[in-house]
Amino acid sequence: MTLASPRVSLTMAGFPRKVSTIAIAIGGLASFFILGSLLLFSYPIGSSFSGYFYGMEAPGHMGFPVSSDNQTVEGFRQGTEFKNVHKNPSSSSSLDSGGDSSSSSSVNENDGEGERKVSRTESPLDLESDRKPETSFTQEKDNKLLPISLDTTVSPNMTGESDVRSGETNLVGFSNVSMDGDILSSSSLPHDDSKTASEETECDLYRGSWFYDPLGPLYTNNSCPVLTQMQNCQGNGRPDKEYENWRWKPSQCELPRFDAKKFLELMRGKTLAFIGDSVARNQMESMMCLLWQAETPVNRGNRKMQRWYFKSSNVMIARIWSSWLVHQFSEPFDFAPEGVTKLKLDVPDERIMEAILKFDVVVLSSGHWFAKQSAYILNEEIVGGQLWWPDKSKPMKVNNVDAFGISVETILTAMATHPNYTGLTIVRTFSPDHYEGGAWNTGGSCTGKVEPLPLGKLVKNGFTEVMHEQQVKGFDRAVKKQTNGSKLRLMDITEVFGYRHDGHPGPYRSPDPNKITKRGPDGRPPPQDCLHWCMPGPVDTWNEIVLELIRRSSS
Repeated sequence: MTLASPRVSLTMAGFPRKVSTIAIAIGGLASFFILGSLLLFSYPIGSSFSGYFYGMEAPGHMGFPVSSDNQTVEGFRQGTEFKNVHKNPSSSSSLDSGGDSSSSSSVNENDGEGERKVSRTESPLDLESDRKPETSFTQEKDNKLLPISLDTTVSPNMTGESDVRSGETNLVGFSNVSMDGDILSSSSLPHDDSKTASEETECDLYRGSWFYDPLGPLYTNNSCPVLTQMQNCQGNGRPDKEYENWRWKPSQCELPRFDAKKFLELMRGKTLAFIGDSVARNQMESMMCLLWQAETPVNRGNRKMQRWYFKSSNVMIARIWSSWLVHQFSEPFDFAPEGVTKLKLDVPDERIMEAILKFDVVVLSSGHWFAKQSAYILNEEIVGGQLWWPDKSKPMKVNNVDAFGISVETILTAMATHPNYTGLTIVRTFSPDHYEGGAWNTGGSCTGKVEPLPLGKLVKNGFTEVMHEQQVKGFDRAVKKQTNGSKLRLMDITEVFGYRHDGHPGPYRSPDPNKITKRGPDGRPPPQDCLHWCMPGPVDTWNEIVLELIRRSSS
């Protein structure tokens, strides 16, 4: 009897007649599983998801040398990473722990920013001391205005995000909500293979919309011990608090909620410095409040520089006061008498340059002090001034707006050409104020503003627009002069925050229970601050963007 017939039993036909046949079959099967395992672990599936969600660079992404062409400059402005291929950057500077590191007492600086009350004739600066977006309509959600971007497909039932208090980085905003309004976990989000990691990295963070997040802020005014009283709006009696809940959503990508643990890990062994005026201090304190929720830092500051040290990750957060970012002095110069602040617009602030090698990341910002009295010097010649010019018959060569642009170019060029500086410099653009109906001293007010402006209703501010324009020009000119291995990024928040007239302290600048908070019988508003930002509040978004720019530059 043969087994050649096609009708023979499969069981009989498949039964091996020899032990050697069994050994060969088992060996082949084992080889198959071993080979498959090697292939799987050499390219894990999870890496593709990581690249999609967190914007890791695609394998084919290449850096570009610094050049003077507009395309390269635009890349720096949008936060795209461009590397100077003419020099191999050295490793980041080590954490400075010498000198004043033994100091542990609180620092109460008097570097021009005392916390005194403001009279009607005193600028809010002494407290320290509009393109329309491509959006056009709004929705109502639980009586909350929801600005919607035209280039984002959304559902009327958008309601928030996945759990943000778990310590994990979560995707935030509209893309993690189903069309039925159900919140999706990050693992259930669809993966778009057509959207490369490089595209995610280069997404414009500054085009999008504000949306109401019922989860609220990551800290309160009572959980942050370093919050300046003037920005403690809830502690000063502000009756509403929904201004704390509005979050920024870019149209083309995600801006995750701030993750303190992720920040400290990205910055491990490094130092971040905020350099500028009191609005820079406002941002620095926001960063400290966010990080304080994960770890209590050690105060290592002195009168020259505020410094906070996070021991678990060897991270230092520092701040240097620099009102104008350039060299200033008060002694007589030529026909400018003593008492008038003189600015050498072509000489960087020496305090910044002396400390620059201690910093791995610098957030640089300024501008508002150019409204104060000062004289401008270029090439050892007085070329202009603000609220000061002795000879009205002679025209000034440089006004305060031009002087601002020159100062930005001066400090950035000094940093971008320093032979040993290889850090990341983030230039936060001009922070808009919201004095409506006049200036700070002529009846301007932001009293009663409780939610963002509707999209398309941005109030144009001529001074803000020209200051922003000159700042961007100064940044672009510095990029073209760069010679070292550092990175320059423009954090362009000016228009985005033009919508947030609700985020300022207004009349809630002090805990005084007898302070005036409403307009008088004559309609005149009370003294108020429409320049700085409440904490918690919109200012926390700046540090979400800082974290994202650091992540992009590290990938």
